[in-house]
Amino acid sequence: MNELGKSTLEKFKKYLKLKNYSDKTIKCYSNCLLVFLKIIKNSGMNATSNDYNVFMNSFEFSSYQQQNQYISSLKIFYEKILNKKFLKANFTRPRNENHLPRVIDSDLLKEKIINIKNLKHKSIISLSYSVGLRVSEVINLKIEDIDSKKMIIYIKNGKGKKDRIVPLSQNVLDILRKYYIEFKPIEYLFNGQNSLQYSSNSCNQLMKKYFNKNYHFHLLRHSCFTHLIENGTDCRVIQKIAGHKNIKTTEGYMHVSNKVIKSVKLPI
Repeated sequence: MNELGKSTLEKFKKYLKLKNYSDKTIKCYSNCLLVFLKIIKNSGMNATSNDYNVFMNSFEFSSYQQQNQYISSLKIFYEKILNKKFLKANFTRPRNENHLPRVIDSDLLKEKIINIKNLKHKSIISLSYSVGLRVSEVINLKIEDIDSKKMIIYIKNGKGKKDRIVPLSQNVLDILRKYYIEFKPIEYLFNGQNSLQYSSNSCNQLMKKYFNKNYHFHLLRHSCFTHLIENGTDCRVIQKIAGHKNIKTTEGYMHVSNKVIKSVKLPI
């Protein structure tokens, strides 16, 4: 990429930072723009509607999610950086594939957690499963975010840069106290072997180690909300715990609940 292209990319990153996008989103959107600039082979400041349309129709996206990321990134680039109206650029998003989330059986989850000997691993998995924390929320938790007097956990800068409060169970608090005594973390609640902060990759490795090589950490979140629905927790309460903007996202977990499905009285 030439210097003009690099200048365009830096201008784009600066705009995203000013708008308070997360570091993860800035990296993702910047990579999308970088691919686009390499393909159209110019600095980007002369990009036309046709450049965008040709790119979107010819590029092979690996998934619906990836296609959406490119649309979001390039829409910002065209409308905010180029500062023009591109009426012929089609920013319409593809239809959602609407896959149902995978869920781990409640009894299996509890049995596996009980048998975990490593207190750090047990604490990470127990805490995440108890209130459905995202992996980024787990590794960014600080000791001060655990309030044992009020029995709540402060989630700061969650998805969308939003803060929220979630409940702290006595069982999880007991595990965390034992973990704290043994591992003595300094700032972040979960530290790495050679760093103050545990990594997202290490969290995913825990799922492969204790559950299944094809499992990922986010399954704990899916499982938590599905099991809360099965236990009769109101969807609006779960929405607050999950940090969902739209109640429909929370209601989606009803579709994978075995207890909800089995409770249906069939006509014949």
